[in-house]
Amino acid sequence: MITIFTARKIVTMNPANPEAVAVAVRDGRILCVGSLQECLSWGEAEVDERFAAHVLVPGFVEAHGHTMDSASELMPFVGYYPYPLSDGSSTPAIRSYEELIDRLKAEDATLPPGEPLVANGFDPIYFPQLPRLSKRELDQVSTTRPVFVRHASGHLATVNTALLEADGITKDSPTPGVGRDPDGELSGELQEAPAMMLAKGAFTKMMAASAGAEPIRIHAAMCRNAGVTTSTELVGMLLIDAGQIQVWRDTVDDPAFPARMVLYNLPTMPGSTADYAAVADAAVKLREIESDKLRAPGIKLVADGSIQGWTAVMLEPGYYTGEDHGLLLFSPEDLLAAVRAFHARKLNVHCHCNGNATGQVFVDAIEEVLRTDAWLDHRHVLQHSQTTTAAQYRKMGRLGICANIFTNHIWYWGDQHYEQTMGPERARGMWACRTALENRVPLSFHSDSGVTPIGHRMTMWCAVNRVTPSGRVLGEYERITPYEALHAATIGGAFQLHMDHEIGSIEAGKFADFAVLDASPLDVEPMAIRDIGVWGTVVGGQVFEAAHSGAS
Repeated sequence: MITIFTARKIVTMNPANPEAVAVAVRDGRILCVGSLQECLSWGEAEVDERFAAHVLVPGFVEAHGHTMDSASELMPFVGYYPYPLSDGSSTPAIRSYEELIDRLKAEDATLPPGEPLVANGFDPIYFPQLPRLSKRELDQVSTTRPVFVRHASGHLATVNTALLEADGITKDSPTPGVGRDPDGELSGELQEAPAMMLAKGAFTKMMAASAGAEPIRIHAAMCRNAGVTTSTELVGMLLIDAGQIQVWRDTVDDPAFPARMVLYNLPTMPGSTADYAAVADAAVKLREIESDKLRAPGIKLVADGSIQGWTAVMLEPGYYTGEDHGLLLFSPEDLLAAVRAFHARKLNVHCHCNGNATGQVFVDAIEEVLRTDAWLDHRHVLQHSQTTTAAQYRKMGRLGICANIFTNHIWYWGDQHYEQTMGPERARGMWACRTALENRVPLSFHSDSGVTPIGHRMTMWCAVNRVTPSGRVLGEYERITPYEALHAATIGGAFQLHMDHEIGSIEAGKFADFAVLDASPLDVEPMAIRDIGVWGTVVGGQVFEAAHSGAS
C-alpha cells in the first residue's frame, strides 16, 4: 500500500528537487517526492494530511550521540542548564554549590546505607569565582556514604573522602589523573577513565545504569522529541561485552522503536591497549547483526580528554589559564597501530580529539596508513574538532578526513573558553565550520548527547549565529548559512556514517525518515532556529509523535 504524506512544505536536501509538498511511501521507503498529482501517478494510495500545517525535512542524523544521556533520568542530574527528558519535561538548573549540595543531600536521604550516591552533569568551570569543586564540598553531603559527581563532559568526576577511603585511593596512587591539591593531598577530582575507574562501586553503579534496554529506549524517545531519526552510540560496548548484542537487536528492531541506531564500538576501555587485529576481526563479524534499523560500521577511539576539564592535549601556546592536565590516552605509536588495523579491514574510524595536538596525532596516523592501504572512501572522522587549526583542516581536506564539530560548545561553554581555557583569539577560531567547508572537509555537527541535549536545532543555531550566553558573537567569520547547517545536520551526518545512500535527504529510494517541524530552518530568522517546534518524526514511514510537555 502506498501512503502519501502531504505538508505545507517539504525541504528535501536533494539539489535536483529541493522542495515539494507531497511524498509517497511504500514499504518504508520513498517512492516519489513532488506534487500530490505526481505522487498519485504511482498508483492507488492513501493520502495522509496530518502534516498539512507542518514542514518536513530529512530526519536529523546525530552522528555522535550516547545512550548515556538516559542518565539524566536514571540518576540525579545536576547540570548548570536544564536538560530535556524523554517525557518532554526538563531537569531543574543547578546554579550554585549550595544548590548542588542540597540536591545531593536530598538524594542521600533516599538511598540505603552503603550504596554510592552517583550524580551526573555538574561542571565546576561555571563557577570561576569559587575554589574548584573538591572533596571538601562533597563531604558536606556525607562523611560515610561514597559520593561520585560525574562532570558534564564525562571525562572527570569529583568524589568525597568517604569514597576515596572506601576504594583505597591514596595520594600515592600511580594512576594518571588522580587529582591533588598544591600540598600534594588528594583533591577528590578524578580525571579520565583510568582514574574514575578507581572508584569501583560508583563506577560500577554508573555503568549498570547505562546497560540494558531502558537506556536505549529513553535515548530513542529523546531523539523522537528532537526530530532525530538516526542516532549513534559512539561508545558502543559490544566488543567489550558481547552480552549486550542481543539486547540491542531486540530493542532497536522492535517495530515500535522510533529511531535507527548506529554503533561505533570501543576496542577497549580508554587508556588501555588491545590486540587491534583481533578486535578488528571481531568488529567485522559484528556486521552480521545489522538490520535496516541497527548498524555497526566502525570503531570509536578516545584519544584525549575535555577542554573545559583541561585534559585535552593542546598545541602551543597551551591553555590560557588553569593547570594543564592534558593526557593522551593513546601513545602516537599505539594510535597508529589501532588505525592501521581497523583501516585495513575497511572499518570506519571515529576518533575523539578535543585538543589540536591530539587531532594532529590522528591526522598523521591517517596519512601514514593511506601510504600503504589506499582506501579512497574511508570517511574517517575527527570527532569534536573544537580546536582544529586551519592548517589541519587543509590537510584533512586533502586526506578525505571528515570533521564532526561539537558546535553546542559555543553556547554551553563559549564564554568559558574565551575567558578561561583558550583565550580570545583562539576561541574565535574554535568550531571552525567555515574553514572546514572552504577546505572541502565533509562536515557534520553533534550534541554528544548526555553532555548536551540531543537535537540539531541547537547545533545548527550555534553554527549559524555563534552567540554565547553573554551575548558575545564568538567568531563571526566562522559562521555558516542555514542551508549549510541543515546539510551538516542531515546528509552530512549520513555521509560520515557511510549511510548517505539510505538516509539524510528526502528522495526516491531512501528510507522514509522525516523530521516534522513547525517551520523550516531555512525560512525563519537565524536566531529563531533553535526555537522551531518539533511535532515528531517519521521513521520508515511509521509516524512517532513527540512528547510535548514543556520540551525545550
